[in-house]
Amino acid sequence: MVDPGRVAALLERVGAEVKAIRQSTERPDEDLHSDNDALPAMKYRLVVAIETTIDIADHIIASEGMRPAQSFADSFAALEEGGWVDGDLAGALQEAARFRNLLVHQYADVDDDRVVETARTRLNDLETYCTTIARRLA
Repeated sequence: MVDPGRVAALLERVGAEVKAIRQSTERPDEDLHSDNDALPAMKYRLVVAIETTIDIADHIIASEGMRPAQSFADSFAALEEGGWVDGDLAGALQEAARFRNLLVHQYADVDDDRVVETARTRLNDLETYCTTIARRLA
């Protein structure tokens, strides 16, 4: 059975990270690039926010007896299969999980402009996920 308290705490964590990221994205690009701490902090907060969405998914998967995910991205496919999220949201979150892998493992040099653009344009996916999960548990 899904632990609503645990999921609520994780949802709160995602919300706090998204809020902080959104605040930093309001800064002009020049400020972000000239501040030695701004972009590393943004990258870290993105990683934490995305990893926390994965933690939520994995908790639901285990609690509901769904098929085990084969990767972080696959966690969201499993949630879609289980009826917890729709296909569009699952796809967006799979993309987020792959972006997290890129940031963490540095498979390629991550362009700072791409990080800022992702932070400015994809946070709604994380918020939609949190709203979807919270409504399902209400």
